[in-house]
Amino acid sequence: MAIFQSSYMINQSISEIKSQISNFSKLANRNESEISLLAISKTFSSEFVEEAFNSGIPDFGENYVQELLDKKTKLQHLKINWHFVGHLQSNKVKFIAPFVEIIHSVDSKKIAEEIDFRAKKENRKIKILIEVNTSDEKSKFGVKPNCAINFISEISHLKNIQINGLMTIGPFTDNPENSRPAFKKLRALMDEANNLKLTTEPLIHLSMGMSHDFKIAIEEGATILRIGTAIFGKRTKKDV
Repeated sequence: MAIFQSSYMINQSISEIKSQISNFSKLANRNESEISLLAISKTFSSEFVEEAFNSGIPDFGENYVQELLDKKTKLQHLKINWHFVGHLQSNKVKFIAPFVEIIHSVDSKKIAEEIDFRAKKENRKIKILIEVNTSDEKSKFGVKPNCAINFISEISHLKNIQINGLMTIGPFTDNPENSRPAFKKLRALMDEANNLKLTTEPLIHLSMGMSHDFKIAIEEGATILRIGTAIFGKRTKKDV
């Protein structure tokens, strides 16, 4: 009964979120097809991930390498696109380099070079997003906004990574509207990078907006929404 209940709730939550994304997109005069839903499944069980996948979600984001590897092994029968959204240590890159869809959290030359090195060994090009600390909170990772353009330029020569866009986390606040300045700043940085033609291919992704502020993110141009709590419920403990 508990499994059925969780399955029903996840399915209902996803349906509701997709409906909200559709409505918010129309209100913002945006094409809904430009926006993808990334289910953040950290600490939630593989069973929950499978339920979400069966409800029409192909993309999942994890924060910890070992948890990602465990879930990938348990769910290898599913065609899941695994994203990495947490702070990534250079000695862990090799474990996800063979399969990761996008790494959302690149914020140093060292990690970019390691991803490039591992991608070459795997004979593939790995998509990355540059994490920007747009809210200037000391507890967060990410390059400073005033360093972002130089950072993109500095790593743009790496041939085995593809800089797809930028990522940010809005400020920790109860008011979603407080996230707007951070999201505006990220959009402006992407526009600036594209105007300067810093990369071979234009940046296309803005990974921003979570369960509490994704409406604001849609209004400010988000292309990837990182939704966890609104799909799976509140996190309690790590259980892969």
